[in-house]
Amino acid sequence: MTDPATGAPPRPYRWADVAYSEWSKLCSLRSTAYTLLVTIALGVGLGLLLSAAGAAGFKDASAADRLDFDPTASSTKSYLFAQLALGVLGVLAVTSEYATKMIMPSAVSVPRRSWLFGAKAAVFAGVALVVGQVVGFAAFFVGQPVLKAQQVPYVSLGDPHVLRAVFGCGLYLAAIGLLGVALGTLLRATAGALAVLMSFTLLVPTLTTALPGSWETNAQKWWPTNAGSRIMAVHRDPDMLGPWAGYAMLCVWVAVILAFAFALFRRRDV
Repeated sequence: MTDPATGAPPRPYRWADVAYSEWSKLCSLRSTAYTLLVTIALGVGLGLLLSAAGAAGFKDASAADRLDFDPTASSTKSYLFAQLALGVLGVLAVTSEYATKMIMPSAVSVPRRSWLFGAKAAVFAGVALVVGQVVGFAAFFVGQPVLKAQQVPYVSLGDPHVLRAVFGCGLYLAAIGLLGVALGTLLRATAGALAVLMSFTLLVPTLTTALPGSWETNAQKWWPTNAGSRIMAVHRDPDMLGPWAGYAMLCVWVAVILAFAFALFRRRDV
């Protein structure tokens, strides 16, 4: 075959071409813009509300509880809701192609499924990381003035461990977004992937609080999302993993699920 315009053989496609194709597909999804706007709105709006609630709680807290007050966590706690929005978008980035059967021409156009899957994951990871950082820093910058206005402790980015905690919010959200991509690839159905995502991020961590004694402590310490969220904590909890160790554990879990999803993507018919 030759290029009809130049008469020369067509240039072989490169990984950058596949990545650009995945970027175009992600941007063409109507749900992308809506979901990203919801993610930012939830992160920033709830960061404002949770900071106000944290200020009110600090005033009513005991002296011992006031020592444990984390102003940064009061602002960035909205990640609990923002993670669902980004996770949903990660699921839809995959399942929408299966629902519309567009995955078949994609697989024909890019026979190297490793390139196809890798480009999809890499493009979405980049988008999720940028949006996650916007959410983390915006929530922090709108939340701290609320604490200051209520005359309760507040912090700035220059204080110890604060920048790491705020930046870590974006890192955590990017990991959850990639988890959504992996689950969407594994299950190929939006409803099922969302059910697993919500169980992984919210349901199981909530249920662990009902466990007795040391069981609850161990479950809180080792469950991946609980461990990963420690990267957003300024104060070190001796019963939990450290910030980077906890986040590394979450990343390992996500990487394993992504690897399993990739293995099935290579072997299954589309």
